[in-house]
Amino acid sequence: MGISSQRNNGFKENWKCALICLGMAFATTQYGFDVSIVGTFQTMPGFLMTFGYPDSTLKGGWGIATKDQQLIASFLNVGTMIGVLFISPFGRYFGRRHGIWMGTVIAFAGCATQIVATSISTLCVGRALMGASNAFFITFSNAYIVECAPPKLRGVGSAMFAITINIGTILGAIIDERTSHIMGRLSYQIPLACLFIFPALLSIFVFFIPESPRWLMLHERREEAGRSLTFLRGDSLEPQFLQEELVEIIRGVEEEKAIASASSFVDIFKGTNLRRTMLCVAVAVSRASSGVWVFLSYGTYFFQQAGVGDIFKISIYTMVVQLVGVVAGLYCAYKVFGRRTMLLIGTGGAVISMVGPALGATIAPETPEAAKTFLAFFFFYVIVYCGFAGSMTWPISAEVVNSRLRVVTLSFATGVDYFFAWLISFCSPYFINPTALNWGAKYCWIWAASNILTFVFFWLFLPDMKGRSLEEIDELFEKRVSARDFPTFECQSSSQAHDIALHKMEEAKVSIQHVERDG
Repeated sequence: MGISSQRNNGFKENWKCALICLGMAFATTQYGFDVSIVGTFQTMPGFLMTFGYPDSTLKGGWGIATKDQQLIASFLNVGTMIGVLFISPFGRYFGRRHGIWMGTVIAFAGCATQIVATSISTLCVGRALMGASNAFFITFSNAYIVECAPPKLRGVGSAMFAITINIGTILGAIIDERTSHIMGRLSYQIPLACLFIFPALLSIFVFFIPESPRWLMLHERREEAGRSLTFLRGDSLEPQFLQEELVEIIRGVEEEKAIASASSFVDIFKGTNLRRTMLCVAVAVSRASSGVWVFLSYGTYFFQQAGVGDIFKISIYTMVVQLVGVVAGLYCAYKVFGRRTMLLIGTGGAVISMVGPALGATIAPETPEAAKTFLAFFFFYVIVYCGFAGSMTWPISAEVVNSRLRVVTLSFATGVDYFFAWLISFCSPYFINPTALNWGAKYCWIWAASNILTFVFFWLFLPDMKGRSLEEIDELFEKRVSARDFPTFECQSSSQAHDIALHKMEEAKVSIQHVERDG
């Protein structure tokens, strides 16, 4: 039977919840802005005068050591790995909104540290703090959206991260382009100061939204959970269907608690949760295995080495194209394809996108043709991968795990993802830097192979969860339904919740009739 069709409504009926999810998705705008501005710093004379060295043989007259490139790029990921260690104990006692506020405090400290830095070591401390704040923002905002959005909006709501990250990268590139010609510290301090804006606005926004009803229910705060769900759904549901959803959440939480052990971290590797954890980690790590970190950290550097003319403008054009791809992907996710199909399309496109420039650099290295090939396939990559696969990794990684273990599993998966991101950002300069291996775009051969492996894994093991309530997804995994049977399996949790809700509504009507008759 599945959930009642009246509960599976769209944007028009759930405009309030959609706006709340969009506001929460802006938690990752800081991340996109930060990666964008810092990645471009490595070609700014003003930045290189402080953290680099003069070299008349290089374009611009300044260079930066390979080791320092590695440290600047990788410490963001190191900070994220450190941050996830604190998320699980924090999330046990504090809600999703408090997680956002904690991320804000850490972000403020990171911004200030980077602005005052005059050495690589101090700059790296600031990068690590920014990474830790990203860990809190990514985990708690994603958990909040998935737990609050109705089934039809859950995928699109969480996938909005792809758009907000992209908006952040565009804003960062524009500001960098405006300050890149300043021959002094202000050229990078102004973009860094702009980082304060995003956590400040987010912390204010969180004051005006309710806590996740599922988190409240997990902590035995049922009345608050009911009020939260009523606020989130607004007028989109009639009372009986609102009661149905609430009953389903209560039953789901009770079943999760019945099989819980003393250690929530151990639980993510036990029973059917092991399968869910493996899928969550695989989907999260697929962002690193796609090669996207190479472009995020060294995109501008790649363009420079490929002989592209105006690097800053090309970066902005690329981000605009990516935004178009993401919007197109979200439309397809909402109207056309399931999650699994979206990931397969995006990952397949990433394979093609990596083979193209790798072939060009192998056949005709350091030629205008190779540079044009790199650009063409890079544009194809940001449209297809970022629009289809990259955007879907956010909802899938959060909805595939159960409510009690969501923050624990997401933080673990984020830590693994950022470990590989750190490893990639640390090792990439050896492959692309002219003073090291000098592979240039031939480095893409490695990412073509990793995308092929990712595609095969998704094809064999990833189920499609589009249109299912979180409690239905719990039932599908508990009953060990195969990935191929997910779309057609008849779940009982929602239909049972529907029957219980109707029974309670009938009891309430009878009680009211008795009171009126006795009165």
